[in-house]
Amino acid sequence: MRVLAVVPARGGSVGVPLKNLEKVGGVPLVARAVDACLRAELVDDVVVSTDHDRIAEVARSAGARIVRRPAELSGPTASSESAMLHALSELGGETPEIVVLVQCTSAFLDPRDLDAAVEKVLDGEADSVFSGTETYEFVWTGAGHGVNHDPAVRPRRQDREPHFRETGAFYVMRTEGLRERGHRFFGRVAVQPVPAGHAVEIDTPEDLEIARALAPFVDEPLPIDVDAVVTDFDGVHTDDRAFVDSDGREMVAVSRSDGMGIALLRRAGVKVLVLSTERNPVVAARAAKLGVPVVQGLGAKDVALREWLAAEGLAPERVAYVGNDVNDLSCMAIVGWPVAVPDAHPRVRAAARVVLSAPGGAGAVRELSDRVLAARPSTALETVTTPAPVRAPGHLGQPRPVRIGRSLVGPGQPVYVIGEIGINHNGDVEIARKLIDVAADAGCQAVKFQKRTPEICVPLEQRDQIRQTPWGEMTYMEYKIRTEFGADEYRYIAKYCEERGIDWFASPWDVPSVDFLEEMDVVAHKVASASVTDHELLRALAATRKPVILSTGMSTIEEIDAAVEILGTERLVMMHATSTYPLPPEEANLRMITTLGQRYGVPVGYSGHERGLQISLAAVTLGAVTVERHITLDRAMWGSDHAASLEPTGLEHLVRDIRIIETALGDGVKRVYPGEQAPRARLRRVTA
Repeated sequence: MRVLAVVPARGGSVGVPLKNLEKVGGVPLVARAVDACLRAELVDDVVVSTDHDRIAEVARSAGARIVRRPAELSGPTASSESAMLHALSELGGETPEIVVLVQCTSAFLDPRDLDAAVEKVLDGEADSVFSGTETYEFVWTGAGHGVNHDPAVRPRRQDREPHFRETGAFYVMRTEGLRERGHRFFGRVAVQPVPAGHAVEIDTPEDLEIARALAPFVDEPLPIDVDAVVTDFDGVHTDDRAFVDSDGREMVAVSRSDGMGIALLRRAGVKVLVLSTERNPVVAARAAKLGVPVVQGLGAKDVALREWLAAEGLAPERVAYVGNDVNDLSCMAIVGWPVAVPDAHPRVRAAARVVLSAPGGAGAVRELSDRVLAARPSTALETVTTPAPVRAPGHLGQPRPVRIGRSLVGPGQPVYVIGEIGINHNGDVEIARKLIDVAADAGCQAVKFQKRTPEICVPLEQRDQIRQTPWGEMTYMEYKIRTEFGADEYRYIAKYCEERGIDWFASPWDVPSVDFLEEMDVVAHKVASASVTDHELLRALAATRKPVILSTGMSTIEEIDAAVEILGTERLVMMHATSTYPLPPEEANLRMITTLGQRYGVPVGYSGHERGLQISLAAVTLGAVTVERHITLDRAMWGSDHAASLEPTGLEHLVRDIRIIETALGDGVKRVYPGEQAPRARLRRVTA
């Protein structure tokens, strides 16, 4: 054993009684801490040091070993160091080289941050590493004295070096140094930066409520490993509205993608049940169409749930229940995976282990189905015969969606449409603003730019070449600098995109541009086709741990393999592309969308450079989960990309037609539709 994680979790707590057993995202804090340690690749073993029986039971169930802490080390004045040293003395056997102190009170621990901190100690970069988050705050004493600044000098944020606030989440140290010094800080001390969103420390009831509110947005959508899914009906399969005709008959709207999700669950052997408080023929009809049992007219839904679990021989901890209102709370308390839709009652959201991103009636059940199936072995047949990189966790050939900004990108989700502004702004932020308006008005979910450091990206032999530009004659280097946006322009872009409710990101062409975009806190990064073989750039992008969209134009399959090995598949979306401007139809090769999906097991989209809409729309019918097209105010504008771009009306038609196609594709289940009933009765001839 080289690396041991120790989680101190005593029963006493002044601010929040039995704090370590409180749930965030439906999971006790001590179990969240243990799970993060177990998912860290460099942590070999996890020990929870506690004086409380229930904490020990929960921690053991989560996968930790237990060390019973004596009373003299369990009081409010006992240090975390004393708990670590006691745990080390109790384990016996091999002494770990490194010990990691992990605090339950930090609900949002990223295993990759733990690994990065451990790696700094293993590599000899530091002897002690703590988690910290960047801060540019001015700190004062109570007496009105500046702690980290001169009150007479107020430099701008961009002119200051950041400080790091200690988050208290984790500390990594050499065991020998801990035993020698008796303290967690010694030798060379380094900080492991963590996102501000992860830096919530729970000391008070108010802190606990903040963490619970943040959990749906901070927690990653991990697979849900269960044997059964139980759902409420109204507000889960529907948007909680009902349409009543003149005869008092109700109709509701449901999502066809939910039907496909249920079908996939049943095919994979996952049991499904619908529970409904009201007795309604609409519920029975929908359950019959889905082919699942339904129990209606319930006074006590939890009683019916317990009876069904017993009859089916199901362990409650292996069951997910999806609800939206307070009458679902009793059922959610029974199962191991309580789930809520995003517009659920606040008490339901607080009780949920998972809060879905898709609302009821708009794909909530399909989203849950995808996550359940992601935890089960794939039964899809591989159609590629050459060795492929490690595939993303998948099911039945369906990759797990990737969250980019406000949206999930993947099968079963609305096509993520990206308006590629690129360099079509011609260095004018007003043109950029107008193009953002064009994309937002058309219904795009994102706009994309390009970011370069001209001194790195412009080849030496091209720098002094003379170009004719709208600003007069200048060298190519002068032109590239003239059209490149800086921090002020991108801050304006970020603010304006937020106002318009649209995501933005960019394709960085060099490592300094990655750092620049990280400072802008983009929601994702795009790898341009020209950068597929720039492994230095890819490593920098992988280190950001942000979603990456990888374009594959002008690349061989071996070059793509190498890129995927660097980037990994956890947050990867691929884009089939052919880098011909404009693209002739014979070079589109749209079947590569299927090939890439089968080979890498990640969501695949299409980046188009053709004239017109047909090829992009065909890509959607072949399963493209995202479509990216260059956009312009006028194709006659000066610049290299305008001619192969869509003007505002073309973009509006593209998004409109994509949404029509999404509706028309359906779920693949054969049925007789209401519109067919009259001609069926009139025209159908049945013979023996």
